[in-house]
Amino acid sequence: MEDQNPWTTLESEVKYDNNWIRVTEHQVINPSGGTGIYGEVHFKNFAIGILPLDEEKNTWLVGQYRFPLKAYSWEIPEGGGPFHEDPLESARRELLEETGLSAKNWKEIQRMHLSNSVSDELNIIYLATNLIQGIAMPEETEQLVVKKLPFEDVYQLVAKGEITDSVSVAAIMKVKLMILNGEI
Repeated sequence: MEDQNPWTTLESEVKYDNNWIRVTEHQVINPSGGTGIYGEVHFKNFAIGILPLDEEKNTWLVGQYRFPLKAYSWEIPEGGGPFHEDPLESARRELLEETGLSAKNWKEIQRMHLSNSVSDELNIIYLATNLIQGIAMPEETEQLVVKKLPFEDVYQLVAKGEITDSVSVAAIMKVKLMILNGEI
């Protein structure tokens, strides 16, 4: 039962396509037998998140205005990784671009699908440790503010609902569990 697709696709039409996403509208018969439409957003890159953690259990947040939200957002370093590139290489590049940090140790800590009711976007989160500070090199479209904070303070921002980015929330909660379980 779990492997069976209860949806029948009658027809599909691409409604929008750019370098990052493709939006398709499907004419469907739903699991209860009714007809309708289903919109699907296909992402053309991995979503990559990195939680840098130094020896004193400090981490770095990146602040920026998020156009779709019409609001400022504090997040862990994040970005896109092309499917043809090793996700770890994308993580290394994003961490350096956004914070100027590089790391000697990397560990994949989480994979998750973001908004899987309308999207196939796969997120891969890494923990980066044994950090070396360099110079940030943000992309021309990014206007970033970077701040270093104790990890516990960042965890409290999640607990208070002040960090709402799903990748950041998942990464911070996962690292908190790892700390509590003595894995870090």
